[in-house]
Amino acid sequence: MTQESARTPHGSDSTGQGQSGGAPGFTRAQVEALFMNAAREGEAELLARFLDAGMEADLRSDKGYTPLILATYNGHLEAARVLLAHGADVNAQDEKGATALAGVAFKGDLALARLLLEAGAGVDVANAVGRTPLMFAVMFGREDMVRLLLAAGADPYRRDGEGLNAIELAHRQGGAALAQVLAQEQGNP
Repeated sequence: MTQESARTPHGSDSTGQGQSGGAPGFTRAQVEALFMNAAREGEAELLARFLDAGMEADLRSDKGYTPLILATYNGHLEAARVLLAHGADVNAQDEKGATALAGVAFKGDLALARLLLEAGAGVDVANAVGRTPLMFAVMFGREDMVRLLLAAGADPYRRDGEGLNAIELAHRQGGAALAQVLAQEQGNP
């Protein structure tokens, strides 16, 4: 939508009520949608401009996604750096309890995981069903991610809502080798 199509000739929105915040010609909801899309698409420079203009770094979508969750899930390292530099909550959880680190662990993006961990991401923050980033890395066979999370202090014995720990999840997924990595990394061969 162009700026001109979003308003009438007198600067009011299509309801004739004027703007409810945001840039001239855009409603607050439109500006927020553009901001969230910039995070999803990894447009770091645009994110920085939004944030410098006062956009909230932890704005939430209707599903509870924050810009940081969207940027990291979609693999955008520079966008994540911008958001973190502007105070984004590294441990924010979406409506299902997932953090940015959980999404990165499941995807296997080591560079983003390191960035989040350096920014203070909780390595054992569980989602609504008790699954931690380590459990997601195990479930999707991300051995390098498993090693990184263990080195950062992840607990392979923490149990999810089904009562399973990361080692048991590895066995259940047919990942005996990954289960062995978990046990060895903890000094229990």
